[in-house]
Amino acid sequence: MKKFMVILLLCMHIVYAEELGVEEKLGTTVPLDLTFLNEDSKSVTLKELMDGKPTLLTLNYFRCAGICTPQLNDMAAMLSRLHIAENTDYKVVTVDFAEDESVELAQAKKKNLLKSMTRSFVSDAWHFVIGENNSSGKLAEAVGFEYKKVVSKNGDVGYIHGATLVVLSPTGKIVRYLNGIEQLPADVKMAIEEAKREEVSPTIAKDSPYCFTKTPDGDILVGKIEKAWAVFMLSVIFGFFIYLIKTSKRKTNNTPTNREE
Repeated sequence: MKKFMVILLLCMHIVYAEELGVEEKLGTTVPLDLTFLNEDSKSVTLKELMDGKPTLLTLNYFRCAGICTPQLNDMAAMLSRLHIAENTDYKVVTVDFAEDESVELAQAKKKNLLKSMTRSFVSDAWHFVIGENNSSGKLAEAVGFEYKKVVSKNGDVGYIHGATLVVLSPTGKIVRYLNGIEQLPADVKMAIEEAKREEVSPTIAKDSPYCFTKTPDGDILVGKIEKAWAVFMLSVIFGFFIYLIKTSKRKTNNTPTNREE
């Protein structure tokens, strides 16, 4: 019975992710006056970070051992193969939506990712910033990126969230969503060219995993197929519980009572 309860709780946790993800807001404009702390602890606006260029925007938190790390690692690998001029043709901004994290953590994440790249990359072309005055939350809301803070029994903080790359035009218009943790350089290049022309393009259907933080050391990746499977498992488990209850009642009713003669 204990095993069934564990499976039931896990399935409910997975199904809950249907309420999270990305609510696309193509064609809308993000607030460019939001301020963030950059890697040098200076307060800068989103407009300054974008510098009038098409911008690749990701929302992550730097202690995430789940999909944030694979997503950012893939970003570094993809940008290494993207043969257009960073800092001239486009900018990259990674916003930390966990405002309790430090600038030092942003610096370390940037250093490690740039070091992993297979070509020389202009350092100022990719910014890692921390929100201030809930600016990261406001930006997440503006692009429709949904996440949920969770606190474990021992006080560890994590987040349930998805993974997406948001492409902004130079004026801050949302022109494309590229979902998931892996992106092709050709798709990103096309999105940047469209962003230059302020062209909005529909999202290509793609499975997007979710991150369920359990502990600081390990997260679970959950995709849409797993969520569908979780719904099925919930149905089976509830059906099994109902069967057990009915069977138990039937046995109780059919048990003969001993009478003293």
